[in-house]
Amino acid sequence: MLNDEEFAEMFDTYRPRVYAYAVSRCGRHLAEEVVSETFMVAWRRRGDLPARAALPWLLGVAHNVTRELYRGELRRAALDEALRIWADEAGPDVADEVTERAAVLRALATLSDPDKEVLTLVAWHGLTSAQAAKVVGVTRSTFFVRLHRARRRLEAAMNDLMTAAPRQALVPEEER
Repeated sequence: MLNDEEFAEMFDTYRPRVYAYAVSRCGRHLAEEVVSETFMVAWRRRGDLPARAALPWLLGVAHNVTRELYRGELRRAALDEALRIWADEAGPDVADEVTERAAVLRALATLSDPDKEVLTLVAWHGLTSAQAAKVVGVTRSTFFVRLHRARRRLEAAMNDLMTAAPRQALVPEEER
């Protein structure tokens, strides 16, 4: 088994050649990783290291390390592809829906109670205009007018919030 000084000497002697091998196999961007992993294996297996012919043994380890790196890259690429396919099949991003819902709720909170009621009867409770008109106690045509006006006010409130949001992001919270 090599002692610390002998291992350091072996490292200094063979590191440039292991690095050159690694560069030739996987390029400069991964070569340092291959060298580090190779000498880490060599350190753990100091007792198995041949005293005279360490370079072929080290290059064999570097070969195995490189092969494992490529396997890892292939696994990552396959996983990335599977995730891309899954995301494409999943449809729209849930976060977009949550953000849109939050914006609608903020805008809805700024409306009057009668506007909220006519909008939620139709949109959330799923009532027809005739059914919602009975709940509110008005004619169907009156309900249509109220619903139309409430939708316009909701749209205006959402536009106001959307134009105010970028300005608020630029102003520090303590100044608001």
